[in-house]
Amino acid sequence: MTTLNGFTQFGDGPHKVIVLNGWFGSSVDWHALTPALDPERFGYAFFDYRGYGLSREIDGAFSFDEVAGDVLALADHLGWPRFSLIGHSMGGMAMQRALLAAPERIVKMAGVSAVPACGSRMDDTRLAMFSAAVDDIAKRAGIIHFSTGSRHAARWSANLAQQSQRESRREAFAAYLPHWATGDFAAQIEGNPTPVKLFVGEHDPAITVDLMTRTWLKWYPNATLESLPNAGHYAMYEVPVALATALENWLAEP
Repeated sequence: MTTLNGFTQFGDGPHKVIVLNGWFGSSVDWHALTPALDPERFGYAFFDYRGYGLSREIDGAFSFDEVAGDVLALADHLGWPRFSLIGHSMGGMAMQRALLAAPERIVKMAGVSAVPACGSRMDDTRLAMFSAAVDDIAKRAGIIHFSTGSRHAARWSANLAQQSQRESRREAFAAYLPHWATGDFAAQIEGNPTPVKLFVGEHDPAITVDLMTRTWLKWYPNATLESLPNAGHYAMYEVPVALATALENWLAEP
């Protein structure tokens, strides 16, 4: 059974967009973008997964199929028959599950350092490192620091790690991990004609131009790719105005 997840809205424009965060994030990740967004052309709903942010107390299976149902329930609640999707990191996999659930409703998809449909293909060693971050906030900070190119002040990574701990329930944070770390549904989306735009930070050591070329660009014939200067894995924090501008420029294309 679906439920209405927590969300915040910005803008009332005709092009509707539902925005999904990454594993360490929540809907608050997108706050820095709103001063650069156009509320007359676009209407945004910044969505929180069950166990995260404004949906922190909502129980569930904490799976991407569940997320897809919740996204569609939100769109129905808002009266949006068709809409675009933006997904950051694990949100890239989540939005593709929504696409599979209701392909006729999705206008476009934009991925920001977005995990492809084949997942992150983590080996046991890397999966163990990420699993340790469930309970170890220092490991969360270390992953954030590495994923932004080891370029930023350690205090910034620590603050983002602390925010992630506040904004998600432990059981939800732990449960989503295997879905994006080792899940694989690439065969189900190969050849999908939905327009896709991918944004990768030039300093992201994991979600790279090469990875996007071998996955998203291979599977989606109408996909294009843009590298964001001076960004790593968290472009919404690192270069919010540049990201907002690039997103809306693409969303506005016919």
